[in-house]
Amino acid sequence: MTHYIGLMSGTSLDGVDGALAQFTGDAITTLAAAYIAFPPALRAELMALQAAGDNEIEREALAANQLAQFYAQCVAQLLDEAGREPDAVRAVAVHGQTIRHRPELGFTRQTNNPALLAELCGIDVIADFRSRDVAAGGQGAPLVPAFHQALFGKPGQARVVANIGGISNISVLDGKGGVIGFDTGPGNVLMDAWIARHLDKEYDADGAWAASGNEIPELLQELLHEPYFALPAPKSTGRDLFHLEWLDTRLAVYGDAAPEDVQFTLTKLTAVSLARAIEAYGGGADAVYVCGGGAYNSVLMSELGKALGDHVLVASTQALGVAPNRVEALAFAWLGHRFSERLAGNLPGVTGAKGERVLGALYPR
Repeated sequence: MTHYIGLMSGTSLDGVDGALAQFTGDAITTLAAAYIAFPPALRAELMALQAAGDNEIEREALAANQLAQFYAQCVAQLLDEAGREPDAVRAVAVHGQTIRHRPELGFTRQTNNPALLAELCGIDVIADFRSRDVAAGGQGAPLVPAFHQALFGKPGQARVVANIGGISNISVLDGKGGVIGFDTGPGNVLMDAWIARHLDKEYDADGAWAASGNEIPELLQELLHEPYFALPAPKSTGRDLFHLEWLDTRLAVYGDAAPEDVQFTLTKLTAVSLARAIEAYGGGADAVYVCGGGAYNSVLMSELGKALGDHVLVASTQALGVAPNRVEALAFAWLGHRFSERLAGNLPGVTGAKGERVLGALYPR
């Protein structure tokens, strides 16, 4: 029996999710979960670092130091909630904050200061999970399908796990041990950016603003013409492609569109692009289980259900016993455990890497 902490801060840039997990053989038990929100200034700086700018090296280093402080707060909260001491935890496995993802150029960048985190926590830290897969010719993403198979796979039952964070990805579990996974396109990233511009809110809570609008069919079709959607798997994407400038270019002919109508159309874009990917690769799955922040958006969940049709069950991973906002943090705890056991963390059929690789780098306490 061993204990690992997983920390995940995703493309929504809202904060860090943490989970303290116990591993007993093949069983994974969540002992504690925590969330630490990023302050507006750090969120703004992480957003700015997504694009080229002045004095980037120093700004990224300072942001990484701040991230380590918030990661340490999350670790402390998890230990307090579970009544554990640092010595009880084998390692903290931390994803870091993606600021660039360019596997086609041979790199992906998750800013972080794992050395500082190890100093602050007094626990071994495992970080930099994506770069080895990229070095082996892979996309470096998504990494969660292997974990989805370990946690949610059920012999004889085909199902899809859809993670809707800033970017959406799917894991197709065929019930025979086979897994297909890839990034389908935008999750919350465009919806979040649009509501921030117009209402100065970080996200559209439960899709309420989208629900006040109407679909713009011509705009939806224009957005769906993005070439990324037609690319075959394996593939991955991020804010390097899907951002406000991408949207503004396509909105140019819809200058008089009501902002709430655009928001609803963006919600439809996430739902329809996900549904099309599931239909193309889903292998006859009759159930889709959603995790990530998108699982808490009832309008998005409803539109996904409509796009897939009545024959497909759409539910959150809570139906499988795991809260949607815990899945990714648990995934990195699992990846940390795999690293410690020197077991592969990637699936070459998902990422396109040349083969299985042990993922991560160790920063001893």
